[in-house]
Amino acid sequence: MEAFPEEILPERLFASLGSLEFLRPFFPVDVFPWEWLGNISKALNFLKISKDIIKIPARAHIAGRVFIHPTATVAPFATILGPAHIGAHTEIRPGALIRGNCIIGERCVIGGGCEIKNVLILDGTRIAHFNYAGDSILGNGSHLGAGAIISNLRFDEKEVTFHYGTDLHPTFLRKIGAFLGDAAQVGCNGVLQPGTILGRKSIVYPGVVFGGYLSPSAKAKCTAKPLDIQGDSR
Repeated sequence: MEAFPEEILPERLFASLGSLEFLRPFFPVDVFPWEWLGNISKALNFLKISKDIIKIPARAHIAGRVFIHPTATVAPFATILGPAHIGAHTEIRPGALIRGNCIIGERCVIGGGCEIKNVLILDGTRIAHFNYAGDSILGNGSHLGAGAIISNLRFDEKEVTFHYGTDLHPTFLRKIGAFLGDAAQVGCNGVLQPGTILGRKSIVYPGVVFGGYLSPSAKAKCTAKPLDIQGDSR
């Protein structure tokens, strides 16, 4: 088996948890990033989010345990299903769907036609136009261009394996999206296959289908060799 790069560890993907650093006990630095996914719901339980929303924005639908920072904005026709935590100065735009088990940091954008579920989204991340992100961790200042999709389920619905070179590493999980290091970007209409890891400041160009591992500051300019089982988003 090939050695796995240290860059896939959370301490190399994310400089910090930023405004969410107080949740660090749930997101240790010395484990594989997919081990964080199961702790998102535990962190939300720790936050003891109130079942009541003091003020529901006009024509927005909010249900379940939801915390919205007073400086965050929620536009009409957005849907937020708890449990969810939305940090300061974050913008939830019209038509956004937050589908539960979502922790969103400060100064983020969840845009029109976007759907997210079971995600940890760190400060300054923009998911602004017709995106899907499920079972994923998005680092500080990361960005999904318009129409970019994170696939989180194999077509055969079997366990997702992490691809590095010719090596495969088991995750023991059926649903895994992607892990975007700080300032990583995916261009318009790009697709990330289940279990993808993007290093800090890496770029997947528009229209590219990418799976596996992309090292820090690297660029994926053409469609990577397809994986055995292509991904779906659910």
